[in-house]
Amino acid sequence: MPRRRYSPPPLSTVSFEDGFWGARLKVNRTRGLEFQLAQLERVGALEALDQKPRPLKIPKGQWGGTTQMFWDSDVAKWLEAASYVLATHPDPALEAQVDQVIEALAKAQQEDGYLNTYFTAHAPDQRFTNERDWHELYCAGHLIEAAVAHYQATGKPSLLGVVERYVALLARVYGPGPNQKHGYPGHEEIELALLKLYRATNKREYLELASYFVDERGKQPYFFDSEARARGEDPSRYHFTNYEYSQAHLPVRQQDKVVGHAVRAMYLYSAMADLAGETHDPELLAACERLWQDLVSKRLYVTGGLGPSADNEGFTSDYDLPNETAYAETCASVGLVLWAKQMLEVTGEGHYADELENALYNNVLAGVALSGDRYFYDNVLQSRGNHHRWTWHPCPCCPPNVLRLLASLGSYVYGLGQGELAVHLYAQGEARLKLAGQSLTLRQQTQYPWDGVIQLSLELEQPTFFTLRLRVPGWCESAKLALNGREVGFVVRQGYISLERQWHSGDEVRLELAMPIERLHAHPAVRADVGQVALRRGPLVYCLESTDHQAALHQIVLPDDARLEARLEPELLGGVLVIQGSALAEDLQSWGDRLYRSAAPEQQPIPLRAIPYSTWDNREPGEMRVWIRSVANSRG
Repeated sequence: MPRRRYSPPPLSTVSFEDGFWGARLKVNRTRGLEFQLAQLERVGALEALDQKPRPLKIPKGQWGGTTQMFWDSDVAKWLEAASYVLATHPDPALEAQVDQVIEALAKAQQEDGYLNTYFTAHAPDQRFTNERDWHELYCAGHLIEAAVAHYQATGKPSLLGVVERYVALLARVYGPGPNQKHGYPGHEEIELALLKLYRATNKREYLELASYFVDERGKQPYFFDSEARARGEDPSRYHFTNYEYSQAHLPVRQQDKVVGHAVRAMYLYSAMADLAGETHDPELLAACERLWQDLVSKRLYVTGGLGPSADNEGFTSDYDLPNETAYAETCASVGLVLWAKQMLEVTGEGHYADELENALYNNVLAGVALSGDRYFYDNVLQSRGNHHRWTWHPCPCCPPNVLRLLASLGSYVYGLGQGELAVHLYAQGEARLKLAGQSLTLRQQTQYPWDGVIQLSLELEQPTFFTLRLRVPGWCESAKLALNGREVGFVVRQGYISLERQWHSGDEVRLELAMPIERLHAHPAVRADVGQVALRRGPLVYCLESTDHQAALHQIVLPDDARLEARLEPELLGGVLVIQGSALAEDLQSWGDRLYRSAAPEQQPIPLRAIPYSTWDNREPGEMRVWIRSVANSRG
């Protein structure tokens, strides 16, 4: 097993021109970044950095009426996103804002390195006393990620120095020594952050601390039990009853079921995969592969959402994928994208890129409105018209999570390996890369995801021998490839076409991915989807909205032989490709006023129009559904 097959290029070397992602990322860095900073100021998250106790400025929720104990993480995610934007679009005004927030964080840091504004202001005597339920290490992780992003974008060590002092304290508190806490976070995040810090500084102690947190997890006697007893609490009275909620029920190398809180799970698995790649650990990678297979075969929504239950913000049982009550937290899909990226970079297997792309284009993008300033926390697959995006939330973890993911998109598109350049995602733009000791520029021209034609052109300083790998998504059953205008044969291995040759400046590759409209069927054990189909074209899952239909959506039936066609609508929802055709709708007029009768309802033809799931709830409020009754269930 290679330590890591691919690494992403520096974010500053990848740019997006117009097209699908060019437009979305412009909204993200302009409206999204500015709007979220204003919200953090409005609710008091930035003001809290001065460590003075203040009443909460937003309505009380289940998190109480004082400064939120996890606010530091939201500020950190905004800083991370802003740093990514500075890497791709330098802006002195934005940089000044970032410096101001970092200065406030530095002033908030305690003499011993501690940095958590909630505990400093409200509970200084309770530091490191409840990692099971509180969020100290989680917040520390997001601060670390922000610091690494800021250092890589600007070269300034201001925030990096702050978090290194904090991590030095954490390494004194947690570890295997007799005078240390033999513990780990209740909400995973610091593990993956420490690995980023290790790569940014090359300081092995950060790798070792990440490894400790990962491998200590789930060992008996349980750390969370001893921690609770030290607080004078009975561990058996834990609200979630067992430690599956935080994936601490078993040592991670023994786990084979995706359980508990979905965001926590994704962050842990991301760290496990990253650690496996860094340390050449096949046992840890094998655990990741078992968990991955469990997720994608039994516990994942068609939209790339995960975690069906609001009770634990996570998983329940196999094939339990309800639509109207789906939780499918936006943050969880962001976490799936992170985990898929790590698995892809370690193994080079294209099926990880398939799930990365699915979650990104569907559940993640649904989490933010086209305007960039309204958000979904949970992403249902069916709505009666009462589920809408909000401007902010008592627990605003999702908005800055989407913000930072989209701002860093350039690090997901390409992979650089030993004599290899892989194109994982297709997006109009260019990348200025270093490979085999040479500089090269790769340009993509494409209307993807509306069109499956991708034109790639290369500029090189001098002829260079390397392998260009082009991903053929799992949903694509046929493709064509041309090199410098001549069609060539190919084989697909690990989900990629490999073109190994000496490349010259001016070389062009044209890849055509067939994008038929597909009717997807769920596993028969998924009760919520029996007798229904979902529509997909390319990477996009589609849905129906009531604003496009004269019948209630649950009364619409799609015959198996109904002809469907794709049509680009430039003026709709910023320009989208819709799926349209003819379906049937049950005729209520002919039913009468009886509640029950022996004869089935009559059906009348009705135009059907489906839009990308990620764009729903951007027009008139109304019903929505992803799964459409098929003819097999037309009388069900």
